[in-house]
Amino acid sequence: MAILITVIVIVAVVVVIGFILAGMYNGLVQGRLRVREAWSGIDVQLKRRASLIPNLVETVKGYAAHEREVLENVTRARAMLQQAGSPAQAAEANNMLTQTLRSLFAVAENYPNLKANENFRQLQEELTDTEDKIAYARQFYNTNVLSYNTKTQTFPSVIFANLFGFKPEEFFEAEEEARQDVHVSFAPAAAPAPAPPPANPPATPPASST
Repeated sequence: MAILITVIVIVAVVVVIGFILAGMYNGLVQGRLRVREAWSGIDVQLKRRASLIPNLVETVKGYAAHEREVLENVTRARAMLQQAGSPAQAAEANNMLTQTLRSLFAVAENYPNLKANENFRQLQEELTDTEDKIAYARQFYNTNVLSYNTKTQTFPSVIFANLFGFKPEEFFEAEEEARQDVHVSFAPAAAPAPAPPPANPPATPPASST
């Protein structure tokens, strides 16, 4: 009877340990899947942002074709974003694109007809909306990466992570300046203040009589 009880206890312990180990493994799998799902949300918005750039560049060319350097910088940043092979590279390219767009919109301030162009205004609004969505998706993604990476680096799940090849994921970071929304004001420039009237000249003293 004692032997039977011992066997039952051992089997029960093995089963419990098996459930615990399976739970840790499944937790790593689920964490990795959540990270990939969250990344797909960022990827969709990055592709949408990149798809708006050619139309934006062509619109600006119609009014400011000689601003070649600014336009080339935007196009180059877009190409880097499309060629990014990891979240870290995509984040760096996206930050660069944000900076070049900020420069482009600053240049647009010097072209009233461009600022008034309906297509340009719509593209600017869509880019701003996309950047807001990227910021939200970035927060969701980084939260999932943090949770997953914690599991891959803390005991005892780190044992399973090393055993089955669960590698930490990269964060999608935004530079401090790139956290600001891409924005350009279409408000008309304020008229310069009128110059103050000239002071009255001093009265000419009367000529003295001789």
